[in-house]
Amino acid sequence: MGLILNIETATNICSVVLAKDSKVVAIRESGEDKSHASKLTLFIEEILKEQKLEISQLDAIAVSKGPGSYTGLRIGVSAAKGLCYGGDVKMISVNTLLSMATVAGIKLKNSSSETHLLCPMIDARRMEVYTAFYDQQLNEIVPTKAEIIEKGSFGSLLEQQAIYFFGNGAEKCMDLIAHPNARFVKDIEASALGMVAHSEHALLNNSFENVAYFEPYYLKDFIATTPKKKLF
Repeated sequence: MGLILNIETATNICSVVLAKDSKVVAIRESGEDKSHASKLTLFIEEILKEQKLEISQLDAIAVSKGPGSYTGLRIGVSAAKGLCYGGDVKMISVNTLLSMATVAGIKLKNSSSETHLLCPMIDARRMEVYTAFYDQQLNEIVPTKAEIIEKGSFGSLLEQQAIYFFGNGAEKCMDLIAHPNARFVKDIEASALGMVAHSEHALLNNSFENVAYFEPYYLKDFIATTPKKKLF
């Protein structure tokens, strides 16, 4: 059982949760777009000051490893590495989609009695999303991948049971995934709250990352874009 700082920056949400023995002690979150660089360090400092803690007193620092925003992941992982080095603390990583599915599972537990799958979606470019499928026990049914959504996507799975789609990539897919078993749920986003149980499990099983060599799970190579309009 331990004291773990959980960091989530894989999407537009900047989220930090301090948990002790799987219980949330403190949380800071912001949905302000492109605010990770300014908010993350501030949130961490606020929580540590509030709890009268030093980094070295933590048992581990957990970071959402992706897939997700290239920039967001870099910011989160860089911060986690710096804290781990500075405080001589172990580092844990948690799959972002699994974390999102965990949040969804908690929210849907008392509102849905039907058998269903959970499908977190993180927005990529155009009609592409990062996604995976989990059952109600959070077992991975379809592994993480980048999926281009087309009319009739996931039809075979939808024929078998209800599927709950959520995350910042779900809304744009509604018209194409039109099926009686498709359920679209708003207000379920990436949050460090979804990391707590998984980071605690990793700590108990001594499942740590190599701080020097760990890299985020980008899933796709970063592609720089050029402005369409000339700046000068």
